[in-house]
Amino acid sequence: MKPVAVFDIDGTIFRSALTIELLKKLVAKGIFQPSLMRQVWRSEKKWLNRSGHYEDYVKDVVRAYQRAIVGKKRLEIVKTSREVITEQKFRTYRYPRHLLEKIRKTHLTIGISGSPLEVVREYNKFLKFDKVYGWEFGLDKKGRYTNVVLHAPPEYKKELIIRYVNSHNLSLRSSIGVGDTESDIGFLELVERPICFNPNAGLASVAKKNNWKIVIERKDIAVEFSPKKVNILRP
Repeated sequence: MKPVAVFDIDGTIFRSALTIELLKKLVAKGIFQPSLMRQVWRSEKKWLNRSGHYEDYVKDVVRAYQRAIVGKKRLEIVKTSREVITEQKFRTYRYPRHLLEKIRKTHLTIGISGSPLEVVREYNKFLKFDKVYGWEFGLDKKGRYTNVVLHAPPEYKKELIIRYVNSHNLSLRSSIGVGDTESDIGFLELVERPICFNPNAGLASVAKKNNWKIVIERKDIAVEFSPKKVNILRP
């Protein structure tokens, strides 16, 4: 019985959010209207100027995508997703990518993304997780998206992993979890070896309380430490 290893994807393995890159590509190709980027650009500017939070920027991107997707053909999204991954698949952080390669034979690997399943599946042709999750949207009989959300994994990551482990007779013994924000706390609480990779302030505070390992990757080095006695600053 293999133990599981659970990885957040956006911002943890991929050095951006897949939704951001997909949205920008769809606008550039004229599939999405440029006007929907106004709020996204405002949020992006605030984040780049450090007057706003990255999580707020990503939320605005997701909302814009969900509005724009209605009525669009699934085939267009799949094709554009393939283009995004072809261009950007190597834009990964080294530490989680090397960890994934190291444990591939010993663990059943699961990737969870807050991005559309179409682009997550294309990315997984490169990452090769055993199982991936992403946003799923309804389709009509003509293969066009509706405004129905069928599956929203980022909203219940803990329950998702519990259900998958139980239904596949897997083990949480020797399990690993890697995440970067508060949305990953649920599955990090489940695993024996939680790793907070480049965590935001919220997750870093929880990591300090629980003495979870923190790993910071900067330039060409990664530093890991137990944060119990470390001051976590909020500049």
